[in-house]
Amino acid sequence: MPDAAIWQPPVAGQTLAGRVDVPGSKSEANRALVLAALSDGPSRIGGLPTSRDTSLMTEALKAFGVRMKTSGKDVTVVIPPAHWHFGEEIDCGLAGTVMRFVPPVAMLAPGPSSFHGDPRASQRPLAPLLGALRDLGADIVGDDSPEADALPFTLYPPDPWRDQTVTIDASASSQFVSGLLLAAPRYPRGIDLRHVGGPVPSRPHIDMTIAMLRARGAVISEPEPDHWIVEPGALRAIDAVIEPDLTNGAAFLLGGVLTGGWAEVARWPSETTQPGDMIRGVIERFGGWTRRQPNGAMRAGADSRLTAADIDLSAGSELTPVVAALAAVAEGVSHLTGIGHIRGHETDRLAAIAEALGAVGVPVTVEPDGLVITGGGARHGGVIDSCDDHRMVHLAALLGLVTPGVSVLNPQAVSKTMPDFVERWTAMAGGSAE
Repeated sequence: MPDAAIWQPPVAGQTLAGRVDVPGSKSEANRALVLAALSDGPSRIGGLPTSRDTSLMTEALKAFGVRMKTSGKDVTVVIPPAHWHFGEEIDCGLAGTVMRFVPPVAMLAPGPSSFHGDPRASQRPLAPLLGALRDLGADIVGDDSPEADALPFTLYPPDPWRDQTVTIDASASSQFVSGLLLAAPRYPRGIDLRHVGGPVPSRPHIDMTIAMLRARGAVISEPEPDHWIVEPGALRAIDAVIEPDLTNGAAFLLGGVLTGGWAEVARWPSETTQPGDMIRGVIERFGGWTRRQPNGAMRAGADSRLTAADIDLSAGSELTPVVAALAAVAEGVSHLTGIGHIRGHETDRLAAIAEALGAVGVPVTVEPDGLVITGGGARHGGVIDSCDDHRMVHLAALLGLVTPGVSVLNPQAVSKTMPDFVERWTAMAGGSAE
């Protein structure tokens, strides 16, 4: 995208009729890369997104001796190392999957690995995961303290390994559980993992992790809720194609809904573990519609006015910014709940969303577990700060589509998952119904 500090999203001059093909899922891609690196032979992965998060993951795994090469169009061959290297310096950026999936992998290295990230990365929750790795035998120290609970830190792998039974509070992020499960088959005794605490957010992401592990031969049991047992053993190398990122796709679908026309996203899977698929039900709750097309695309739109809805987004909290844009346009008072934990995402998303909506005249109240948004009233132009959060750029793009005069600061944040978002959005916004 253009190297600009501010972007003014296009306004839909007429009823939208747009089509888009979005890149692969970052969540699925980074899991596939970790599993390929831990497998018993080379794996071929198609459809990896050219995003910052995926680049950070590939570079992190290369630090351990994993090799990667391109093969044909859009295919990456991942070759596990014959002998694991030291992780050395691992840049996590602001990627939750890197800072939470790679430290469990570093437990297998022959020496220490140091982790650092963007300035905001040190504010993202990490302490429960690091505590679990210590329980397994790791020594984790900070730059200025003998015991770290956030980035930056250095991890010294177990010598010896302790008992495989681990208890963790994953109420701040399901990625704590996924990170431990992904590496567990390669641990000497696997893992016996229990979650204690409040509800685990984004449960479908744990389902995604388990399904991908089982596809590679991992033996996982769930004897009771919030309890997972992974047996030690080899992971089978398999070829995989990454699904389109449905959370990114949700922003485009909502473009059609907000304008009273329609938009469609190509290659929407008929069955998926991606939480982004929740957007179909959310759209219908607000009075819009979704329809699968014969070519496999998902189309969404609205034929009448949108009305407020109460939505529990705990299973798909990544959708909160774009659903907030939908609530801002819908008539009435919407309650978005189950999302208190997103204060610890790329930015404090509850505060950032409230500030963004306030900038264009939409009343919003931040509550402990969510947002109350009064939509359907008059809106005006304004400047929205992305807070270096890609999802906030998506929110601004949606508001700008139906509100003249909206602009967003630091749109480059979209490079985290879709570097060419601006170009794709502008092309879609140029489509109009006859």
